Order: sequence, then structure tokens, then C-alpha cells
Amino acid sequence: MAFDNGALDATLAAAAGDDAVLLRELRAAFLESAARQLDLLKRARCDGNWNVAAMRLKGLAASFHADDLLQAAEIALQAAPGEPLAIREIEAVLARFSRSARR
Repeated sequence: MAFDNGALDATLAAAAGDDAVLLRELRAAFLESAARQLDLLKRARCDGNWNVAAMRLKGLAASFHADDLLQAAEIALQAAPGEPLAIREIEAVLARFSRSARR
């Protein structure tokens, strides 16, 4: 999966305008929320909990136009609860978002 966070950056920039502090806060809130849903995915032991966490992650990604995360959440929705490949894909996407935020 090719990484492109341009749409996410554009969405955050549109919301924050020229306020650099707000931009950092929005990015941090996005990453925190995504990490919370990832944690719920990791702890899910049934289809219901897994699907709720994956749908929340998908909704978050769609709201912020984070296409790579949206694809990873969709993979999780198609996977069985606890599927390591789905979890690793989401972790990788969030790690790339985090690295790009530090630049």
C-alpha cells in the first residue's frame, strides 16, 4: 500500500487555517483516537467488538480523508477478530502518520 497523507494534511489544514497550534492539536487528536480504536481491536475477542472498533476506525479515517487508514480499516472489517495481519497494517499506517507529523 503506497503511503499518501496529502488528503489528511489538507483536511487538517482546512480545519486549522493558519493556526499552527490548532493544526498540531487536531493531528494529535486524530492519532489519539485512531490509537484508541486500534487498542480496542487488539483486545477484541468476538466479532461484535472487532467490527465496532473497525467501523469506528473506518469512520474516523473517512472523516479526515485518511485513505490509507480507511483501506486498513476495511481490511480489518473483512478479517477475523484478532487477525495479526490486519492489526499490523493499521499499526504501520499509524506509524507513518506519526512520523510525518514530526517533520
